[in-house]
Amino acid sequence: GLRKIKLTGGEPLVRKNFPELVKKLKALPGIEQVTVTTNGMLLKQQLPALVEAGIDAVNISLDTMDPELFRDVTRIGEYERVEESLKACLEAGLKLKINCVPVTSEKKNFVRLAQIARDYPVHVRFIEIMPIGFGKEFQFHSEEEIRAELEEAYGEFIPCQEKLGNGPCHYFSVPGFQGKIGFISAISHKFCEECNRVRLTADGFLKTCLQFDIGSSLKERMRDGCTDEELKELIRETIDKKPMSHKFHELMEEEETRSMSQIGG
Repeated sequence: GLRKIKLTGGEPLVRKNFPELVKKLKALPGIEQVTVTTNGMLLKQQLPALVEAGIDAVNISLDTMDPELFRDVTRIGEYERVEESLKACLEAGLKLKINCVPVTSEKKNFVRLAQIARDYPVHVRFIEIMPIGFGKEFQFHSEEEIRAELEEAYGEFIPCQEKLGNGPCHYFSVPGFQGKIGFISAISHKFCEECNRVRLTADGFLKTCLQFDIGSSLKERMRDGCTDEELKELIRETIDKKPMSHKFHELMEEEETRSMSQIGG
């Protein structure tokens, strides 16, 4: 029943022959869509090969447009390269979204990021930080807080009635904007009952909820020589045991200790 695949990271574009992986996934029977979430640093140079491989859409993770702050957040990143990648995606006609996890309290940072949706046909999504791994070290900014600051700068946000995208993001139209502003608010607007995501980590672990360190190692079963049918049954059993909801405000014995970059968050 899995029809849509998103390749995330860490940074997926550092993987050797990444476009070839996209091409192979696109060729699988029943797969309707393959997309990638990237920091954008290597995207421009790999974009022709990705387009040829059949990539359907790109999400660029961008937490700030301030070059100096960008270097602090990413440790090695150059904002100019991300901007070039953004423009290259638009020139190639790809569907593009910007994902921002607010890690700074500077109001102008959110306002400036939202300008991308004003100036380009790109949806900008603000994602509430989850208390997982390094996320526990940053100050939490709720959807209401960010939206209030954006509405002060740009005017009233109008809820979109149409369904945009495949996941839990809800969107707003803003007068004068080419794109939409979206919010993924797992903490303040808990959407667990609508969650349609499972993650396969880089080490072959099928993970059904970001918060919990539970799931099944598909790699181990495959290396033990299981049949395709046995593997399918393991996947079904694992998804059937997907937790009803996260419990970020409670201490849990099976809580995830790895960082988002290790679990494909």
